[in-house]
Amino acid sequence: MSAWFIILLIVLGLALLVCAFFLGIYYRKRVGEREISSAEEEAKRILNEAIKSAESKKRESLLEALEAKEEIHKSRAEYEREVKERRAELSKQEHRLQQKEEHLDKKTDAIDRKNELLTKKISEVEKQQEEIQQLRDAQQAELERISGYTAEEAKALLIDTLANEVVHEQAVKVREIEAQYKEEADERAREIIALAIQRCAADHASEVTVSVVSLPNDEMKGRIIGREGRNIRSFETLAGVDLIIDDTPEAITISCFDPARREVARIALEKLIADGRIHPARIEEMLAKAQKEVNATIKSEGERAVFETGVHGLHPELVKLLGRQKYRTSYGQNVLNHSIEVAHISGLIAAELGVDVAVAKRAGLLHDIGKSIDHEVEGSHVTIGVEVAKKYKESNEVVHAIAAHHGDVEPQTVIACIVQAADAISASRPGARRENIENYVKRLEKLEEVTMSFPGIESCYAIQAGREIRIMVKPEQVNEDQMTLLARDVAKKIEDELTYPGQIKVNMIRETKAVAYAK
Repeated sequence: MSAWFIILLIVLGLALLVCAFFLGIYYRKRVGEREISSAEEEAKRILNEAIKSAESKKRESLLEALEAKEEIHKSRAEYEREVKERRAELSKQEHRLQQKEEHLDKKTDAIDRKNELLTKKISEVEKQQEEIQQLRDAQQAELERISGYTAEEAKALLIDTLANEVVHEQAVKVREIEAQYKEEADERAREIIALAIQRCAADHASEVTVSVVSLPNDEMKGRIIGREGRNIRSFETLAGVDLIIDDTPEAITISCFDPARREVARIALEKLIADGRIHPARIEEMLAKAQKEVNATIKSEGERAVFETGVHGLHPELVKLLGRQKYRTSYGQNVLNHSIEVAHISGLIAAELGVDVAVAKRAGLLHDIGKSIDHEVEGSHVTIGVEVAKKYKESNEVVHAIAAHHGDVEPQTVIACIVQAADAISASRPGARRENIENYVKRLEKLEEVTMSFPGIESCYAIQAGREIRIMVKPEQVNEDQMTLLARDVAKKIEDELTYPGQIKVNMIRETKAVAYAK
């Protein structure tokens, strides 16, 4: 029973599978037919849209073609109109050119007639010149016969006579002009300079190149030298100075050409002596502290100079450079004190002359700013000062005054002349500057050498520390009139070839002696 039941179930399962298979085939057929019909409808729709789009584009292209034809017609009409206008303009220009040609022909004929007249007149003038030349030759021959001189001899005589008269008149004129200007300017200049000097009194103490440090006792010298000299060697190497330890009781001398380094060394050595601990590491530490103190002093000194002179608006770097001038000297004169004094004198002179006092003070304070720069920058202090002033946007008047204060360029403004005069006043004060005996002798010898280079000078002597050159001329070669011109030439050559503070007086003496004996 169970076997038949299983077989029946198998037969039924097979029948169901066959039915399901045929149903799947029928379903897929119906789905395929529906997809084919939808695809055909989509193709018809796309085709219809393409036909419609083609027709619309065709209509648009026809419209564009019509518009293009209209535009071509318009352009052709405009071109024809312009061609007509240009032809009309060309015809007018041709007419004008024809008229101008006619006028030119008329003018050419007139010029030809004038040329003929001029040729005739030139020939007449040449004939007259020949006649005049003949008359001149005859007159010259007659004059040579009467005077007994040829033409060349008469010219030479006339030139010599005129040259002597011109020299005399020139000397007289120079004397008159000098006397006039001296009468008007000397008194006024003396008043202004004297007033400026009196109102700006300043101390003058020559700087030296050594500093002396006091010791509590002579035993400290040994501690400063150290074992086998290691302390003193370390100090001199780090500070860049020379320590002179000699028999001077309770004192050590610091020698250095750079005042800033010498001051750093002095401060550091005093701190080491007060502390008592002296060894290379401590020396380096104290030198660093002393350097900071000197930098602070430089800044405060620059601010003091600005405040004291009343110059405002300086660049902070310029203020620091001014402070560095405290440790710079020129012929023994402190550069910062000199700059402050020049600023005051410039302001006083500017006030008397009615010039801008603020600009004059500013130029006077900054005139030696180039001396603050170390030796690593090449060039004179004038050139360096000009570059520094331009770098920090100083005015053209101040820059020109810096450039002209030593006469390197010709002063073009009143401010430049004032600063030049104030610088000379400050430098030439008694005791303001000093120079060694060798340079002093060379300067005087050079002054006498320049003076003796002129002909007609018998002897010369530099006196009053080089402020005056006294010249003895040969009376038979130099007359009274030539003396004035010779003195000016000597002064001019001294100005061109020598460098000196203040001014040099050229004193020329001519003495004629006549000696006779009664027998």
